[in-house]
Amino acid sequence: MPLNPDKFLDLARSIAIEAGDLLLAERAALSARPEVVETKSSPTDVVTALDRAAEDLIRARITENRPDDAILGEEGGDTPGAGDARWVVDPIDGTVNFLYGLPAWAVSIAVEVDGEIVAGVVNVPPMGEVFTAVRGGGAFLNDRPITCSTGVPLDRALVATGFGYAAGRRAVQAQVLAEVLPRVRDIRRGGSCAVDLCSVAAGRVDAYYERGTNYWDHAAGGLIAQEAGAKVGGLRGTAYNIELGLAAAPELFSQLHDLLLTLDPERDL
Repeated sequence: MPLNPDKFLDLARSIAIEAGDLLLAERAALSARPEVVETKSSPTDVVTALDRAAEDLIRARITENRPDDAILGEEGGDTPGAGDARWVVDPIDGTVNFLYGLPAWAVSIAVEVDGEIVAGVVNVPPMGEVFTAVRGGGAFLNDRPITCSTGVPLDRALVATGFGYAAGRRAVQAQVLAEVLPRVRDIRRGGSCAVDLCSVAAGRVDAYYERGTNYWDHAAGGLIAQEAGAKVGGLRGTAYNIELGLAAAPELFSQLHDLLLTLDPERDL
């Protein structure tokens, strides 16, 4: 099958919307919080039955349409394929928000070809917002072009961040945050890496940084932020990675990067 990013995007978008509709309906039907069926890195790092149901749906739709493609999913792991494409899936990014009925959660689907993300969709069902991008084609929110904020110095920047699940890691992140907060306009903590990256893309926050996010958390959102004009990466010229990821307009990225570098944010207690 042809490796056409626009075709990938069309399919990813339709699947993300279907999965989001399922999750909205199932969440609304519950009289209590969704059942936690598993914990991962800590008792607060949870998986619900609906995480699994949504990923099962996404995997089924991908396989129906692209049977040779590989799939990497947060819940189902890495399924090899015979083709050149791999789908990177987070069925619910922001599971704790979903659990508590908060709106900042998303279905995130990206498509990778030869190690490069070429298409990405972040569907935020409670907000009715679908963020999309193909590499080289710009970023969009509900089919309207979006761009990141520019010309914002660090001391005027609204900065999003997030925290890990392990107590020792959160303690270090609090120490880092205590040094960052007096040097910026303010901090926002939304609870979803994918949504935060799309907030950078849409100019709703000026920058975002976080330690501990996985590939499926940032694959789609990172492309969307890049296509909106943001620089996306790690410390010391590295790619965005699990040790630390940043996103902001290039000049602000440099300022935030240099501040974080002095704070040793990649350590744990």
